[in-house]
This record gives sequence, structure tokens and C-alpha cells, in this order.
Amino acid sequence: MPRKIVVTQYMSLDGVIQDPVGMEASGLGDWTGPFERGPEGDRFKHDELFGSEALLLGRTTNDSFAAVWPAVKDETGFADRINTMPKFVVSNSLHKAEWANTTVLSGDVVAKVKELKEMPGGDVLIYGSAALVHALARQGLVDAYSLMIYPTVLGRGKRLFPDGVQSMLALEDCRRLGSGIVLLRYPQGEVP
Repeated sequence: MPRKIVVTQYMSLDGVIQDPVGMEASGLGDWTGPFERGPEGDRFKHDELFGSEALLLGRTTNDSFAAVWPAVKDETGFADRINTMPKFVVSNSLHKAEWANTTVLSGDVVAKVKELKEMPGGDVLIYGSAALVHALARQGLVDAYSLMIYPTVLGRGKRLFPDGVQSMLALEDCRRLGSGIVLLRYPQGEVP
């Protein structure tokens, strides 16, 4: 059975996943920080990671994760899992990845991800990496979206779906988490 590509993303109510001027400059700080997702949200993220076989990351997300996760120790096993599971980073400028179990995918990203999807195994999660998500969604390679919507409006920044993109998504699951956070899960939508 082919793998599924699942986009897992934190975002604001207006669809922003990153503030281009930085949270400090905007006065919002780490906009996900004040909102606790609660035990149910923590459990969901834990189960999502442990239920997946690999991660697919863009270069920027990979670099930020690789700088933090290897040093993290936790009691839940989340850090051990993310550090030891297979990771694929899409980059034409990175030639050798330092983070354990990381393979660099360069060249034709769409072709490489198609190959990755055809391999047997479990779900592949995409964390962050808006440009990668945009490229894969345009080619119909995203199988599901798992979104944690935070009760804030940023007004600017990178969006999960860029301007002009229309998507028909059918809600599969909806849960309210701590502090007004809502978890939404959608199977593949049609993205032109």
C-alpha cells in the first residue's frame, strides 16, 4: 500500500503559518506559546508522530528542527521518536544532512516525493515547509491536512494556502483543545 503524505500544521485563524517580520517585531512573541493545547492536543501530536513512519521537511524547517531536537530529553518518547525516525529533507543546497536518519532529496521534488509515496510504509508527515506543501498540493501529492488552528489573527505572513488557491476540503474530524485551539483534519482536497 502506498504511503500517505500528511501535512501537519499550526496556524492562525487567518491561515498564517509564519509571520515574515518575526513574532518579536510584531509584538506577538511566539504566537503559539500563550495557548496551551492541553493533554488531548499533546496526546494527538504524540499519536500522530508515533503513527507515522517518516518526516518530510523543507530545508529551513529541517535546519531549525536539527538544531533543537537532538538535545531534547523528554519522558514521553517524542524526542527519541523524532530523532530516530527516517527524515527526508528537500533541498538543492544541502548536500549532507547532520541530523540522524536524514536523507537529502534534491532535484525534481515532485518526482522524488512521488517515489517516496510509492514505497511501502506508513504515513509521511510534513511539518512546516510552506513552499514544499504548496508545490506538492499543486501536484495532488498531499493526502491529508491535520491543522491546529490557534485563536489569533496575525494579518500577514506565509499562508498554508497561498492567495488565489481554491481548495475543496471535506472535514473528517474536529476537536476543541485547550485555550480555544481547534484541531481539524481533512482528507485530500482538490487544489488547482
